[in-house]
Amino acid sequence: MFNKNSALLVALMLGSSLVQAQVTLEGEVEYGLFVSTYKDFTPGERVLTQRNQPIERTTEVPARLGSKFGMRYSLKGKTEGEAPLTLLYLTPGVVTPDGVRHDKFVVTQALVADAAQETMAFEFSEPHEIVPGEWHLMVFQEDRKIVEQRFIVR
Repeated sequence: MFNKNSALLVALMLGSSLVQAQVTLEGEVEYGLFVSTYKDFTPGERVLTQRNQPIERTTEVPARLGSKFGMRYSLKGKTEGEAPLTLLYLTPGVVTPDGVRHDKFVVTQALVADAAQETMAFEFSEPHEIVPGEWHLMVFQEDRKIVEQRFIVR
């Protein structure tokens, strides 16, 4: 026979087993080189661009200053306060001026519920960042992979 405490316990157990809403990929992923008319990049220089900057669809990236590559995508199911996105950049081994090798860079990005699109990109703004080989970009929410793309820098 159930009493009030038993009913409350059952309700709590059922409530905790409900699946939480998940952020999911919506539509096509744009990937490739972000198109820029600016040509004469110098070390440390970044060119500010607009949100709707065109992307040339390719997986091959020129190994030169100013090359910016990555993905633009839309997510559905976003709510404020939800777990942030983790942007994982796997590199062929970027060695910074202090001599430290970086096989990955990790960026945490808060979810913005009303943002129409998300962008994950890497721009070669320093000579030491230009490392030929495979670059693997991935977006996670907690342990769930949402999107990924590989690029070859030559």
